[in-house]
Amino acid sequence: MGVLVPAPYLNSGTHCSGGVLRPPGQLRPCCGRNTSGCRERGGYHPQFTDEGDRALAASLLGTFQGHVGERRARLREALEEAERGADSFKLVRGLAALLERDATFETRAEVPPRRTRRVVFERAESIGVASDRERADALEAAADRLGVDAAVVEQSLYADREENQVLASFEPRWDPETLLTQYDLSLAQTALFDATEVRVRSADPAGLVSAVKRLGLMYEVRQTDEGRALVVTGPDSLFRATRRYGSSFARLLRSVANTDDWRLSATIDDRGRERTMTLTDADVSVPGVDPVAEPTYDSTVEAEFAAAFESLETDWELVREPEPLATGSRVMIPDFAFDYAPAGADVGSVADRFRVYFEIMGFWTPEYVEKKLSQLATVEDVALLVAVDESLAASEAIEARDHRAIPYSGSVRVKDVVDALRAFEEELVADAADSLPDEIVPEADTVGLADLAAEYGVSVDAVEGKSFPDHRLVGRTLVRPAVLDAARDGIDDGMALAEAEAVLAEQGLTDASAALSALGYRVEWEGLSGGTVREK
Repeated sequence: MGVLVPAPYLNSGTHCSGGVLRPPGQLRPCCGRNTSGCRERGGYHPQFTDEGDRALAASLLGTFQGHVGERRARLREALEEAERGADSFKLVRGLAALLERDATFETRAEVPPRRTRRVVFERAESIGVASDRERADALEAAADRLGVDAAVVEQSLYADREENQVLASFEPRWDPETLLTQYDLSLAQTALFDATEVRVRSADPAGLVSAVKRLGLMYEVRQTDEGRALVVTGPDSLFRATRRYGSSFARLLRSVANTDDWRLSATIDDRGRERTMTLTDADVSVPGVDPVAEPTYDSTVEAEFAAAFESLETDWELVREPEPLATGSRVMIPDFAFDYAPAGADVGSVADRFRVYFEIMGFWTPEYVEKKLSQLATVEDVALLVAVDESLAASEAIEARDHRAIPYSGSVRVKDVVDALRAFEEELVADAADSLPDEIVPEADTVGLADLAAEYGVSVDAVEGKSFPDHRLVGRTLVRPAVLDAARDGIDDGMALAEAEAVLAEQGLTDASAALSALGYRVEWEGLSGGTVREK
């Protein structure tokens, strides 16, 4: 028995299921369950299961469990009997195909079947088999040659044929309910094999875009009256030449069905005629079994760039697939974003941080490149860097759209991106410094420059050049003179360094070396025994 789920049973915009009337988006009673279904008004929809099929699913699970240790032929006979007694033989076959994925069949023979056949055929050729008696003689002669009984030879002769294999174990991943859920998902996925375009609305468009890009599909996000819609498509010539895109559409459905409140509409090539299939979260869901691991990044170029950038220590935080950007009536989701997070400062809310978006344009068709350039021309006013494959020769076109182009070949050079970010950083530091008063008077007696910069939401460089009339800069800490005077009163020439550090700590001075120097002392080291404080 094969393991492929049968092709979907099709009908129009409403469904049929065992004569039970369902609302639009479900099966309509016009179709028998063993027919190919209706195709009215250009509709195309799989015939899904219902609660009434739960007993059948449970029965088939029991059939597999009850045939462990028996030949596959006996299991097939039982399944054929189930087909004759069911409303839909196609449903029985589809469910059995899913269950067979969890079945393990073995060839059980005392003597390897191929060796047995070779010896038997050799003996038969020498004897000349034309009757049952001569066949028995050939088996006896082979048994003597193999050192076993003739019955063992008989059993081993064709033990490796599919119908003679034994169901060694059956460990189902599903119970009756999740088995039906998986069956419905498989039907919908099978229908998508012949899709030429898929349109999805979901509460998680960014997550779907990530899945689409991992699958290597071409997409765009359109702004509609009902919200943002993800449109996945490709050149017609490719769809006519291969079902690779349809296979990816089928895999995409699993990601779509894993979200909440979604609606999928697909254009299906039904033997040359376009039909529309519409699915919602009421039709298809994903059973909580057999998770499919997906790679983290869409391409090796992106993965290598992210790993290289995150290994650096910069004031920029890398963000994977940020929020969508408006491009006229449509939207685009860049591959990355960089958030400016100066050391020691709290980036804060999205509104308070500076973000640079980053798109990587690899090699695509001319049509795709033209569409991408059109998006770049109409994208909302944001800071955007575009790494573009040199083979596309699109750098000038990108620059003409007021975006910084970073050409690359093979992989994106992190240095080129960092250099572009530093240009933004210099402007940010200068702007932040200009927004600060010329004189800053912190309330605290002692405060580090990094803490002060965080308080103002700027970089350390922005505050370092300002005037502090009430404080003195000691190392990287601003200190009121009274604090230094109090520390000076507690330190004497010849005091052990450890004692001096304790005095400084009481005054909130943690940089002992800088504080002692400001007070007119130096440290005289005495080998491994410690240091002594001396006047300069």
